[in-house]
Amino acid sequence: MVRRLFGAALLLWLVLTITFVLVRLAPGDAASLLVPPDAPAAEAQRLRSEFGLDRPIAVQYARWGQALLHGDLGESFALHQPVSRVLADALPVSLSLGLASLALTFLLGVPIGIAQAARRGRVLDRALTVLTTTVYAAPSFWLALAMVALFTYGAASLGLGASWRLPAFGIHTPGTDLHGWSRVLDVIRHAILPVFILTAVGAAGVARYARSSVADVLSQDFVRTARAKGASARTVYFRHVLRNVLPALTVLFALALPGVVAGSIFVEVVFVWPGVGRAMYSAITARDYPVVMGATVIYASLVLFANLAADVALPVLDPRRRA
Repeated sequence: MVRRLFGAALLLWLVLTITFVLVRLAPGDAASLLVPPDAPAAEAQRLRSEFGLDRPIAVQYARWGQALLHGDLGESFALHQPVSRVLADALPVSLSLGLASLALTFLLGVPIGIAQAARRGRVLDRALTVLTTTVYAAPSFWLALAMVALFTYGAASLGLGASWRLPAFGIHTPGTDLHGWSRVLDVIRHAILPVFILTAVGAAGVARYARSSVADVLSQDFVRTARAKGASARTVYFRHVLRNVLPALTVLFALALPGVVAGSIFVEVVFVWPGVGRAMYSAITARDYPVVMGATVIYASLVLFANLAADVALPVLDPRRRA
């Protein structure tokens, strides 16, 4: 465990270092974007000096790394707020969006994969394979725009009332002052399309993985022996198949969490949800280096924590791996 923790810390440092260098080498900087076009060059130079951008990259990296070790992510160039506050306001939105879609992803993807494996080679299996492959290969932002065109503008063009149209943008209805359950229902209506997009793409990938894993287990000798002894289909699938597939699905679940949070960037941008993904996108376009690095710390830490959690859970769920 100590060895894995050391490796995770080393990998986190490498990711942050490479990201720091790449964002600094990208064309343009925050100073040139924050000053008006007709501002004198001295104003941009003043901002560069204020932000420390006029110093060598090595010096900037040393100052940022020292502050990071003390828990300081710096201050946003564009928002003039601490990065920790910007991300603290945005992280609950991304986590709620990601966790809801992740739960639905496995609740839908695993049964679909099991149904395909049980009927592999038949019409249902082939149809679901085509469907899941198409959805999984489709870009998230394209699916998001298609759903907006269908359930928002399409519903309006058909003359459906406002209550039948799904909101396309934002987390709340603008111009309304809702409280209690009315506010909760309003948030749920705004979350339907974003959660649906993330769930559809995630469930398609999980279904393909579950189909392959379950099909491998169904071909094992102990499954054929259980069936030959007269075990019911329920016993075969719940006692023998799922027990052997559970470790792989647990690892997939752990690794899918950071992927869902990071993959919500395009969804948050399209649907204008104030999450970490949208904050990072805005920071990239504005060359707001502290926010970009702060979001990178969150994403990289989530991925590494998920890997460690999967490594710890796997021997617990699968005794064959404890050696």
